[in-house]
This record gives sequence, C-alpha cells and structure tokens, in this order.
Amino acid sequence: MNNTDNFKGYKEDVIKVLKKFNARVWSDIEIETNKGTFTGVVLPRSETAPDGYLVVKLITGYNIGIDVNNIINMKETGFKEAHYKIPESEFPVDENKPNVTLLGTGGTIASRLDYRTGAVIPAFSPGELYGAVPELADLANLKTIKLFGVFSENMGPEQWITTAKAIGDEVRNGVAGIVIGHGTDTMHHTAGILSFMVQNSPVPIIMVGSQRSSDRPSSDAAFNLRCAVYSAAHGDIAEVLVCMFGPTSEKYNLLHRGTRVRKMHSSTRNTFRTIGDLPVAMVDPEKLTPIKTDYKKRRKDKDIKIDTEYNDRVAMVYYYPDMKPDIIDSLIDNGYKGIIIAGTGLGHVNKPLYPALKRAKEKGISVFMTVQTLWGFAQMYVYDTGRDLMELGVVPAGNMLPEVAYVKLGWVLGHTTDRDKVVEMMLKPVAGEITEREPENGYLIFQGGTPEISEFLKKNFR
Repeated sequence: MNNTDNFKGYKEDVIKVLKKFNARVWSDIEIETNKGTFTGVVLPRSETAPDGYLVVKLITGYNIGIDVNNIINMKETGFKEAHYKIPESEFPVDENKPNVTLLGTGGTIASRLDYRTGAVIPAFSPGELYGAVPELADLANLKTIKLFGVFSENMGPEQWITTAKAIGDEVRNGVAGIVIGHGTDTMHHTAGILSFMVQNSPVPIIMVGSQRSSDRPSSDAAFNLRCAVYSAAHGDIAEVLVCMFGPTSEKYNLLHRGTRVRKMHSSTRNTFRTIGDLPVAMVDPEKLTPIKTDYKKRRKDKDIKIDTEYNDRVAMVYYYPDMKPDIIDSLIDNGYKGIIIAGTGLGHVNKPLYPALKRAKEKGISVFMTVQTLWGFAQMYVYDTGRDLMELGVVPAGNMLPEVAYVKLGWVLGHTTDRDKVVEMMLKPVAGEITEREPENGYLIFQGGTPEISEFLKKNFR
C-alpha cells in the first residue's frame, strides 16, 4: 500500500488519508464525510487540481472533489485500474450491407477523459468508435475518415468547407450515406451551413454527437451513433439532418432538419429541438418512422452539388435594451459585409442604433433581422419601429433562426456583395430555412408546474 503508483499525482496531505484507510487510486470506494456519504471510484489527481482534495467519480458519472479534512471514514470495496484508450478495430465488411462513411470532427462523441489534466479531450479516431460500439457492424459497412479532432467551438469556415468537400468526394464514390461526428455545442451551426454548401444530395447526411462522454454510465454516444448509422444506411431522407435523443431515455432519436434545429439545453441528453416546425422523423437502431412527408428522398445517382463559397466578414448581434450604436459602428469600421440582428419581439431595436444602421446601408452592408424569440417571424411592418428599420435598409428574414441566417449570409456573401442580389438569395429558401407558416404544433414548451403538463410528464417520462 506504500507504492507511490497507488496515489497517482496526489500530494502528502491526501496520500496520508489514503494510507490511513488503506485506499488507492482506481479503487471502488465508500467515503463517509461530515457532509454526507459518497460512493464511486477514486481518480488520479489532475495537474491543475488544487491540493487537499480527493477526486471521485460518482456512480452517476460526475466527478467531484472531496476536501480530505471532511473525511471521516473510507472503505475500499473493489479495485480495477482503468484503461481509457479504446483500441482501433478493423471494421468487418459484409457485401450485403450498405456502405456508410463516418467523418470525424471531434467533440464528446469521439472523446475520452484525460486523467492527467482532468479534461474531456477529442482523443480517439473514428476507427476507435467501432471498438466502442461493435453493434455498428450489424447496420452497415463503416469507413471512417478523421477530418479534425477539435471541440465544436473551434469549428469555422475552414472546417465547414473541408467537411462539405469530403461529403462530395464520398457521395461520388458511391456511399449509401454519410455520418458526421460533431460536438453538440455548435452542431446546429454546422448543420445549417452544410445545408447550403451541400445541395441535391442523393443520400442522407446525418450529424450526430453526444451530450455525455463515453466514460459515463449515462452516455448517449452509443445509442446516438447506432441511430445515425441506421439513418444513413437505410433511411430514405436525403438531407442534412441532426440525429439526437428524442426523449431523455434510449427510446428513439429524432431527425431534425439542419436549418430548423437548435441546441436548447446545456446538458440534458434530448437538448436538440426543431424550432418552428416538426422533426422530420423518429429513428431507432432498427427502424425509421417519418413524421413529415415533404422531404427530399434518396436517389440512386451520385449527383451532388458542393458549393463552398464563403465570406467570413459576417457578424451576429443579439440586441439588448440600451445597446449603444458603437457596436454597429465597430463592425462597419472593421470591414464587415453583413450583419444579422436578433431583435426583440417582431424584430425591433432601439432608436439610438438608427444612425449606425443608416451608415451601414450607405456603406453597402447587408443587414437582416431575425427574432430572439426563435419561434415566430420577423414581421417588421406591424409597428412604426419595424417600418423605420426597413427604411434604414434592415431586411426581415422571415422565420430563419439567427444562427442559420448568420451562416447563410456568409455563404451568400461568398457569391455576391451586391446588396439587391444578397437580399434575393437570402430570402429564397434553399433547405427549409424559411417556411410560409409554422404548423399548429410547431411550438410546444412543457411548462413545469401546471397541472395538465405535470400529469402528462408523470404518465410519459417517469
């Protein structure tokens, strides 16, 4: 018990307590403290962790730090040193199964925990996903290409363009479908831009991620991957779609259109929602059930249009009360060519911004209005404020989501900076980003506390 390997990274204050109770790193442990009892696995100390704390992974999958001064008793109930590197495995080929290409970009679905630093890192290649989820072999022949290994906040035009071109190459090679592993934080941005850069696809293009890393008992990675691969291999919906949990459990996933989807919760597994419309389909690893009927269907040809023109001098501004005009002025002075505003209500901002918006119009900068309510349309003709803004050159963008309008404007400006042509291209729907109306059941929010919703949740989500 005195071997320093048993105490990986800890200093004398913690080692003293571990020795006292004959406990080790990687041991299953029950810890009694003056703040409660905790059960889990003792983890190594990361380089950046403060001294004096024991790191424990609880059975829920969350890591906590326990002040050793609060520990009353510890009991080691088991020991198994963890090895978190998943070996890559050669994917078995069956000529009777469809061929699917998995493009890896990083994110939690392709991550492991680095217990040196304590961080979740994009550390294993797409090929290792088969080692983690062997059931994928039951669904398709899977070819894996690692494009990047980045967290999704580092995705941008360079990565979007590379991904779009890779999709084109694989489709022309005859694959039955594409799966893109992606971090969830900006997956809706990438889904939006790929809907414009990749057009007329004959096969499904399925984006998938996970809210919880593969080392956690509550991870959604495996189920999401299985649903995504099934959708790409056997589904009939040839569009850019996001495939993530529908309910909070492994009952089914939803397929969301790439231009109408948004991440709506920071941590829950069913975080993705279709906004202002219905999801396109439900899917599990054995079947796909369409919800909508107006989708582009799979074809047998290999024709696909890849259009990756993009101008990154675009900004998105979230309006707030008392916003100062220097926000808009700074974008003008720094050479931005397009601005998306997420305005209040039907698409409004305050009067102090008017001179800056007029100046933007005079400089030939394209400015479009979306609504920060997310559901609903920018209807700027209703009130004087909206009409005044349109006189200043601000164009309502229908019910386009702010993030979708942002990436579409960059794509449009990659083709032209002529303001009239920009407006024409922005307001012409390409992939369902603007609809004529929202369905009557396209806006649903479960408001906790009300009796009817409480009863519904008790019956269906226990």
